[in-house]
Formats: sequence, structure tokens, C-alpha cells
Amino acid sequence: MTRSAESRKPIRRALVSVYHKEGLEKLLRQLGQSGVEILSTGGTYDYVTSLDLPCAKVEDRTGLPSILGGRVKTLHPVVFGGILTRRGNEQDDKDCRRFDIDPIDLVIVDLYPFEDTVASGASHEDIIEKIDIGGISLIRAAAKNYSDVVIIPSAKYYDELTALLAEQDSETTLEQRRHFARAAFEVSSSYDTAIHDYFLSLDGPAEESDDLLPQDCFALSMEGCQSMRYGENPHQRAAYYGRGFEERFDYLHGKQISYNNLLDVDAAVHMIEEMDARSRLLAASWCSIDRWTWLLQRSSISSSSKCSSLPTIARKRWSY
Repeated sequence: MTRSAESRKPIRRALVSVYHKEGLEKLLRQLGQSGVEILSTGGTYDYVTSLDLPCAKVEDRTGLPSILGGRVKTLHPVVFGGILTRRGNEQDDKDCRRFDIDPIDLVIVDLYPFEDTVASGASHEDIIEKIDIGGISLIRAAAKNYSDVVIIPSAKYYDELTALLAEQDSETTLEQRRHFARAAFEVSSSYDTAIHDYFLSLDGPAEESDDLLPQDCFALSMEGCQSMRYGENPHQRAAYYGRGFEERFDYLHGKQISYNNLLDVDAAVHMIEEMDARSRLLAASWCSIDRWTWLLQRSSISSSSKCSSLPTIARKRWSY
């Protein structure tokens, strides 16, 4: 038997607790077809049963309903014991029998949209309510126990798991579970960084200080946006991370944008911000700036403007 075959584990019981339901139906039906028992709460439970799929309520297993306006749903030893129990561990098996805890083999989570809530301009109270507690705890617990448990940490991975279950008869390998665990901690880290950034923003601008460490920890987390054609040199790879690329630029035509193109765009925008007249820039020649205001009809450009012609690589120039 190969190592991969030895590491395969079947999925018999799944806990599903998600915010976004889009794309979930196909995965749920695959689980149902494979005879996997599904546990859920709240709106997710309603969604699963609306598909005519069998689903057990978590509260029927814990003996406690959702409380505190939904702040506490899954935070219970019966749930987390089922996720964290180490299969084959004598003490863990003994504890599970003693407290009637059933192992959970798959956890599917999609967190509250904290960043989107902040970006929407919602009130502080609404933003605080979008700090996910149960979901992030489920993600960390399942990822920690990846040797036995599969964790799906966001809607991004629904289709990937669906395909795996169909191909492998609802079994996963250790390598696959480790892959999802890495993704889970990536989601967790990014989510916590967003919350940290929000609380930093509440303090306002930092005061002038000679302190070289204005904050004890500096964290940076950005979502991958798109791959670049190449890096600073043709043999190097590059990617764009962060939000707002498509909101700021319209791609008209030409080759896929490259790292150097973005550097040119950044330099151009910063130079325009420093000028008091409408300008024309020749790409890759920033020492040549002609103020041909009589040729142009656009008003002056601010840092928030949508520069529709910037990514037009094939033209070899950008005009404003």
C-alpha cells in the first residue's frame, strides 16, 4: 500500500457553518450523495434543509440553542471535541465515549464579511458584530487537527473539495488535508490582520515621535489580485496584491500588464499629482513631460480618479 493510500481518511460527518451560500449547493449534494451526515446551525441549517437534504441541528447535539443574539452557536465541547479528537488516541477516544462526542471529519466555514462591512461605511456597532468568533475558532481547530480533519475555510474552496470527493469516493489524503489547513491559516491570518488594522484606524493618525517602534507589531495582509506578465526582468515572476486595481483602471487592449508597467503607472500618477496643469506623459521617459493643455479636454486628475487609459500597454504612452 502506498503512503498516499495509507493517509486516506473517509468523511462520514461534516459541520457546515457559512455566511455566503453561493456555490455551496453542489458541494452539499455531493456530501449527501456520499451518505455524509451534515450538522449545521441557523441560516445554514435552513439553507441545507431547503435543498431537501437531511441535516441535524448542532443545538440538538449540544443541548443548548443559539444564544446572545447568535454570538454563541457552535462554541461547545461537543462540537470542538468532535473536531479536535485525535483518532486512535486512547485518552481522546475514552473522553469521547464518556461525553458522547461524535468525531467530525469535515468543517466548512465562510466567515462574516468583516472587510466588506468596514468598506461599506457601516457603523462601529455593525462592524463589531461582523467580527466572526465561532467561525474563526472552527477554522483554527480543524486546521490544527488536519491529520484527521478536512477544513474548508472559505467559499473559494467549495469547488475544489467537490471535485476531490467525487474523484476519491469522499476520501482525502494527508497531503490534501495539509493543503486545506495551510489555506485555513492564511484565511485566519488575513482576517485577524483586517481586524487589527481597523482598530488601529480608530486611534487616528500617529503622533510625531522619536520612537522607532510606533506599534509593537506590524502586520500586512493583501489578497492576490492577478498575475503579472513577468517581474522586473523577463525571467522573473510577479503578481499584484491588494484591492482596487479594477476599480481604478480600465483595460482597453494590449498584452497582459507587467511589473514594470505598474511601476510606470505609479510614477506617472505621482508626478501628475505634483503638477498644476493637464499633462501628457511619454511612457518609460519620465524626464519628458509636455504640458500640452490645449490638446486635452480632461480636468485635473486626483489620486482617486479612474484613469481609463493607464493600462493600455500597446500604445506605448498614456495620455491625460
